[in-house]
Amino acid sequence: MTEGPRRALITGLTGQDGSFLADMLLEDGYEVIGLVRDNAGDSLGAAEHLRGQVALVTGDLLSPESLTAAVRDLRPDEIYHLAAPTFVPDSWRRPALTVSAIVGATATLLEAVGEHSPGTRLLVAASAEMFGDAPESPQREDTPCRPRSPYAAAKLAAHQLVGLIRERTGIFACSGILYNHESERRPENFVTRKITRAAAAIKLGLAGELSLGDTSAVRDWSFAADIMQGCRLMLAQEQAGDYVLASGIPHTVQQLLDAAFAHVGLRPGDYVQIDQSLVRTAERTARIGDAGLARAKLGWEPTMTFEQLIARMVDADLHRLAASV
Repeated sequence: MTEGPRRALITGLTGQDGSFLADMLLEDGYEVIGLVRDNAGDSLGAAEHLRGQVALVTGDLLSPESLTAAVRDLRPDEIYHLAAPTFVPDSWRRPALTVSAIVGATATLLEAVGEHSPGTRLLVAASAEMFGDAPESPQREDTPCRPRSPYAAAKLAAHQLVGLIRERTGIFACSGILYNHESERRPENFVTRKITRAAAAIKLGLAGELSLGDTSAVRDWSFAADIMQGCRLMLAQEQAGDYVLASGIPHTVQQLLDAAFAHVGLRPGDYVQIDQSLVRTAERTARIGDAGLARAKLGWEPTMTFEQLIARMVDADLHRLAASV
């Protein structure tokens, strides 16, 4: 493998997960390379603050040749495959692209590591979405999966590929089964940022109301940086394995609303309107994760509570919006 500093390749550098992960790796002295679709002059998204500190290599999830070339040329010590289409509703409109980007890219990276860089340790980000209508809650690593969207089905296929190829070839590949994780770096089209930004905007007099769908929906929310620390711990083990990373604590969207608005001294009932067009079909199984295996084998523990996370996000949105006025 590489001499000198350890080298890590991150797909999805520009998202919240990739940016937090890069922060950690750089702090520990790693050489960090981010796989980006566009040239170095374009925005690095959530990782823009790291421009000049990370190297960039051009690649695309839909281009197997570019992914293989990155692995072959860089031969990194670690690969964190975080990139994927992440907005679940979009997968219904473009299922073929979703499957190609998620399953095809994972298969390509697994193959490239086996052929060109067998000493590389690979982390693939799976998703709790793959459990779908699972027969139990909370879900564990061995819980049967019943996906309910093309995105979820693709994530399940990628997860299964990791296990199959690891068993067959012996490469060090792990699947991180990641539950909902958030931060101030989350895009605004996700309900968490939509809520925290609205609370901040209403507090500052920049907005008057917020429209939402079903506020009774239940999620298992963690801090994104805590989840990324769990991914790092997976690659630090003697043996590769798959792990659920989750808080294990259910919260409703209404509880998120209450926490966000309370942080700025407001009551959500005075400002929130329910838009029936935004209400989705109710889920049959609460998507809550049991991270007992990660706690026992990785020594992983979340550092931030739900309330601390929401307060952090609201504060960041207050700062952004106040600065833009």
